[in-house]
Amino acid sequence: MNKEEIISFVNANPTCYLATVEGDAPHVRAMGMYKADERGILIQLSAMKGMYRELVGNPKVELCFNGDGKVIRVSGTAEFIEDRGLKEEVVKARPFLKAFVDAQGYDVIKIFRVANAVATVWTMVTNLEPREFIKL
Repeated sequence: MNKEEIISFVNANPTCYLATVEGDAPHVRAMGMYKADERGILIQLSAMKGMYRELVGNPKVELCFNGDGKVIRVSGTAEFIEDRGLKEEVVKARPFLKAFVDAQGYDVIKIFRVANAVATVWTMVTNLEPREFIKL
């Protein structure tokens, strides 16, 4: 798969597993990716969550997307984006956040992109082949 195919795949399969590290303990949780585009893979979260504190302490992340017999792992660094327009876009796309933002303000919404992202694709067919890394 090339970069464009990977971006298309993650947009079609937006539920991913996000791995972070706190101290020496890994943490993995399911996340709904906001979108992937020319800005990168964008993830929205709350400043009140432990995940946010973990990413501030250690911004290294790995995402795992899965669908149609493929697994795509994306590794990189969480780079937070402080852009009010982007936050408004996310809240418009995710109306369940509106009451939260109305009560807490837009600073409670945090968005990061996966900077320096590289992806690797796994399938049963390619299971035993050496991994190929695609820069996103």
